[in-house]
Amino acid sequence: MKLELKNSLSVKLLRVVLLSALVVGVVLSCAQIVYDAYKTRQAVATDADRILDMFRDPSTQAVYSLDREMGMQVIEGLFQDKAVRMASIGHPNETLLAEKSRDLKSSPTRWLTDLILGQERSFTTQLVGRSPYSEYYGDLRITLDTATYGEGFLLNSMIIFISGVLRALAMGLVLYLVYHWLLTKPLSRIIEHLTSINPDRPSEHQLPLLKGHERNELGIWVTTANQLLASIERNTHLRHEAESSLQRMAQYDFLTGLPNRQQLQNQLDKILIDAGRVQHRVAVLCVGLDDFKGINEQFSYQAGDQLLLALADRLRAHSGRLGALARLGGDQFALVQADIEQPYEAAELAQSILDDLEAPFAVDGEEIRLRATIGITLFPEDGDSTEKLLQKAEQTMTLAKTRSRNRYQFYIASVDSEMRRRRELEKDLREALVRNQFHLVYQPQISYRDHRVVGVEALIRWIHPEHGFVPPDQFIPLAEQNGTIIAIGEWVLDQACKQLREWHDQGFTELRMAVNLSTVQLHHSELPRVVNNLLQIYRLPPRSLELEVTETGLMEDISTAAQHLLSLRRSGALIAIDDFGTGYSSLSYLKSLPLDKIKIDKSFVQDLIDDDDDATIVRAIIQLGKSLGMQVIAEGVETAEQEAYIISEGCHEGQGYFYSKPLPARELLSYLKQAQRTHVSVL
Repeated sequence: MKLELKNSLSVKLLRVVLLSALVVGVVLSCAQIVYDAYKTRQAVATDADRILDMFRDPSTQAVYSLDREMGMQVIEGLFQDKAVRMASIGHPNETLLAEKSRDLKSSPTRWLTDLILGQERSFTTQLVGRSPYSEYYGDLRITLDTATYGEGFLLNSMIIFISGVLRALAMGLVLYLVYHWLLTKPLSRIIEHLTSINPDRPSEHQLPLLKGHERNELGIWVTTANQLLASIERNTHLRHEAESSLQRMAQYDFLTGLPNRQQLQNQLDKILIDAGRVQHRVAVLCVGLDDFKGINEQFSYQAGDQLLLALADRLRAHSGRLGALARLGGDQFALVQADIEQPYEAAELAQSILDDLEAPFAVDGEEIRLRATIGITLFPEDGDSTEKLLQKAEQTMTLAKTRSRNRYQFYIASVDSEMRRRRELEKDLREALVRNQFHLVYQPQISYRDHRVVGVEALIRWIHPEHGFVPPDQFIPLAEQNGTIIAIGEWVLDQACKQLREWHDQGFTELRMAVNLSTVQLHHSELPRVVNNLLQIYRLPPRSLELEVTETGLMEDISTAAQHLLSLRRSGALIAIDDFGTGYSSLSYLKSLPLDKIKIDKSFVQDLIDDDDDATIVRAIIQLGKSLGMQVIAEGVETAEQEAYIISEGCHEGQGYFYSKPLPARELLSYLKQAQRTHVSVL
């Protein structure tokens, strides 16, 4: 059957497709330009975050030490980025430590890009230490000129629009040629043959025509499709089963049932996307058995297969810590540990796997021991793609085997140096106390009854000879892990009590000293004896030493903690619960523990003026403390508005930068004398 050109459905369809392709090309180009504008704005914010992250630590050090020269060095470093127009470092309520600015970049396209991106954008990050000893020092503020981003955006927009329109026109032309030369003419010839074919019995039946569609291809195709459907339906079920089987064979290891390399790559791609979005690390561990070939030759390949099955089961036991587990082939397996924060978590998993292999495998009445070497890579440090991470993990495992076996090895060019620094820091921590690298600073605590200084909190500082200031939130966890926290804690208590004795002898007889106890100290059996001896040695009156414990430390072993707190209280020490509201303590526990004071965590105080939820929490804690007959102190008070609020709610004491930053003993003495003179003059 020969169709007239004017009745051809393909020609009519092509007319619509050609016009539609052009319209869609224009619309999509415009949409892409809008999206590109959004991405450009995001790029400005991303660059700002990167710059702030890069210069946060040196800025913090500069503002902490009030080093203007260092501050200007940081500012000059910021201005190496051409987009930075203005930068400053300093406390918002004080004279800036360092600042610099330059004129906006001149560009003929600014009138347009400024409407889209804005003329300039400012970003700020707070310069604080890390929790739980974080302190607010000031802000690092930068302003980025959007001109450079705008020029790139306009260039991309022009390219996108022109290329989009051209692609649409080309696509329409190609579609027309394809339909006309490769489809319409051949289709007419094919149809002539199809009309005489029965799919089940091609030589016996002539294909019928659909009534009313004899003049176009649709009628002929519908007629043919109706005859083919019956045959297709009979084979659909079998085809689905075959496809499922083929898909499983293509994605899973036949022996162990674990995902194969291809499936692992698909899984790891998704894990890396999620990790990049939330800025978490991902560890890829490549496990290679040592001398597995020799085991196959000694026992048999069947025994080797049984060992691989048993090993797969042992690896599955770690599935709670894994994002993916796969067999790469032969005697190699891969494990993916998602959403980790520190490299040592991957090291712990690797060591756990090696420890599991210590137990022998029973195969055909024989006990066989396996050894393995593990190569570890980390995202994003060692690579930002699945291929790079897997490749480097395998290379690291192979390299580790050439040096020594039955161990794990990080990718040498990255985290090994970080792990070595952590080990070096831990090693130096053992000697820091002997080498007098620690010192204490003190932050005043103010009574709201008469606005007198009634206490100070002792805070430890470590000045490393090579690394400089090491934040407490870095070395305190290390000290708790290696056990040096006991000696360090006793030194802090001794120095704090000794200093308090000196201040009492200088006339500040009512001053109280607050000292933080770590979780390890709290559960150490010798703590009550140590505190009792220090109170006697330095002749400190009862209730002049206040020991602060955290909620989480109390909850780890509530019965032991309660016994130690009772012993400490009998010695004359006050007991305060620190960082209250951030842990998991219940009212029943709070009532049963010998506590004298509740310390409101600064995370609630700092936003209570603007955050109704934080204000409600602060108010509830104050009321809870008063109902239990406890003193309530708020830490992190930084503004007069915060002070006024907590005083109005009945808080007894406050502590924070609003009154003073932590000071060395000599400066704190001057502060006490000045506060005493001020109080006397007011009276």
